[in-house]
Amino acid sequence: MMDALSVVTQLRDLASEPQNREVIVQDQGCLPGLVLFLDHKNPDVLFATLQTLRYLAELSPNIPTMKNELGMMVSLENLIVREGLSVDITALAQEVYDILSAPANPVPRTTEREKRQKSQFFINSSNKKAKSVTLHIKGLDSTHQRSLCEEALLKVRGVISFTFQMASKRCTVRIRSDLSTESLASAIAATKVLSAQQVVKNEAGEEVFIPLNSSGVEVQQNSAIPDYLPEEESPEKEVDRAISRTTAKEDSSGSWLNTAASFLTKTFYW
Repeated sequence: MMDALSVVTQLRDLASEPQNREVIVQDQGCLPGLVLFLDHKNPDVLFATLQTLRYLAELSPNIPTMKNELGMMVSLENLIVREGLSVDITALAQEVYDILSAPANPVPRTTEREKRQKSQFFINSSNKKAKSVTLHIKGLDSTHQRSLCEEALLKVRGVISFTFQMASKRCTVRIRSDLSTESLASAIAATKVLSAQQVVKNEAGEEVFIPLNSSGVEVQQNSAIPDYLPEEESPEKEVDRAISRTTAKEDSSGSWLNTAASFLTKTFYW
């Protein structure tokens, strides 16, 4: 059974992959549904929705469509001034609003062939067993903090491997495709001295930090050190083409996006 939080969480995980962002915005059901989620009472739904919009706005051609979506800017404005919300939600709402409000810059045209290829990879791609996530870890200043971080990540079921870049306070984590990035942030935050943000690249190739909700996230723990996947299944070899799907199997009626859009339609349009 799908609910609002599971739908927006899976959309957010899909939107975290750059090659998925155009298709999500073009889908007739997903963007209107995200706008409706901006009025949701559950703060976890609100935060995940804003994260999704922040990812989608990384692709500059998406911005005009998002800005002109009915209710988008008004809902963001309401969130910015709404009382009783966390600082993280208010700040992220302001950030998304500022991005969508910024003057448009000319962008290179995408050929029809490239558009078809992106859509095909998204809809028909098979479920990958692993994906890589880059984290910027605040507090990663010494070997002691690194050991704390290692111990925290090793306890998370679904973590396959990780490497550190101490100079830049980065950790690249290889995880199962069905493991949420928030689980990593929650495990790291449990150290009490470290916190994590996800590092992604925008359309211009610039690195940006995406806030992660680390509170209230259930983390499944390992009873033993996780196994490594065979190298032929490594996502690094197909980083430009592979799409990480967060569902175990495609729904028999079509793509996962169609299932999500159907859920949104039945929930909000009666």
